[in-house]
Amino acid sequence: MRDTVDNIRILLADDHAVVREGTKELLEQQGDLEVVAEASDGKEAVQLAISQHPDVVIMDFAMPKLNGIEATRQIKAIAPEIAVLVLSAYDSEQYIFAFLEAGAAGYLLKDVHVDELVEAIRAIYAGESILHPTIARKVINRFAQPAKKTGSEEVLDQLTERELQVLKMAAQGKSNREIASELVISIRTAQTHLSNAFSKMGVGSRTEAVVHALRKGWLTLEDTLEDTF
Repeated sequence: MRDTVDNIRILLADDHAVVREGTKELLEQQGDLEVVAEASDGKEAVQLAISQHPDVVIMDFAMPKLNGIEATRQIKAIAPEIAVLVLSAYDSEQYIFAFLEAGAAGYLLKDVHVDELVEAIRAIYAGESILHPTIARKVINRFAQPAKKTGSEEVLDQLTERELQVLKMAAQGKSNREIASELVISIRTAQTHLSNAFSKMGVGSRTEAVVHALRKGWLTLEDTLEDTF
């Protein structure tokens, strides 16, 4: 999560040159978006992510040499702060869950409107989640561990009480502004608590953070019921 006026640096990973060129042209019409590299296969995507260190990787699934899921997994293992946004023609749960398990911060289909793609990039760059509510609920149900309740001491070895509180509110779909208002703190402070939690958990987005917390048992289904993340 960042507070900066710098351009959002993007790596496009898709094996179709026409798709990359069209996407690049559309994105660079925005004053705050900059495509710094393009990859035509998954292996190249990993190499360019390491060398160019973009803020966001827009990742396709079906690519030569290395598919998008494995490319995402390798990128996140090396540089967890890089956010991966999947832009795919596949909408099956199999691919969605595999990408999220690999560390993707969001998942969109290729028929998405350009305005939605632009806003998704900005949201992921800011550490937000862009999953559709239906998908988000499926993710929660998939990764939650209702039978396991982790003790508070183990949680607090990782997160402070305030960081866990902010994370629970984020899991309910509350924006940074809403969190700040309810806790009577500044928006910057709310962002800082989330950023600190992300850093401790080794993740780069709300989606990854909530999935991680659900797996650990730090969050339960009940913690997410007010809304979806």
